[in-house]
Amino acid sequence: MDIRKASDTFSVSAQIGTNDIAVIAAMGFKSIVCNRPDGEADDQPLFEVIEDVAGRAGLQTAYLPVAPTGPVEADISEFQRIFANLPKPVLAYCRSGNRSLAIWAAGPEADVG
Repeated sequence: MDIRKASDTFSVSAQIGTNDIAVIAAMGFKSIVCNRPDGEADDQPLFEVIEDVAGRAGLQTAYLPVAPTGPVEADISEFQRIFANLPKPVLAYCRSGNRSLAIWAAGPEADVG
């Protein structure tokens, strides 16, 4: 797991697994956002599995799948709504972390970091 900090309230990672969730919670994250569509790769855990394990670890979750081509305006708006309502700090993930970083960077929270 390679976590990249974008701000005090937001970090990104490549695909996480259920074994990573205890570490994520221990690092102080309060929420996880999945930006990777289910089924994008055969070896990725489904979001509902991540959500279940994260919930048992006391983390809130949100699922906002973003196409591999990157976020569109509707994704950005929905991410802003989700991010505003989640406990911070938030860890978002996708295949590499790049889509998650792009969707965050397109919003106003990137300016106040």
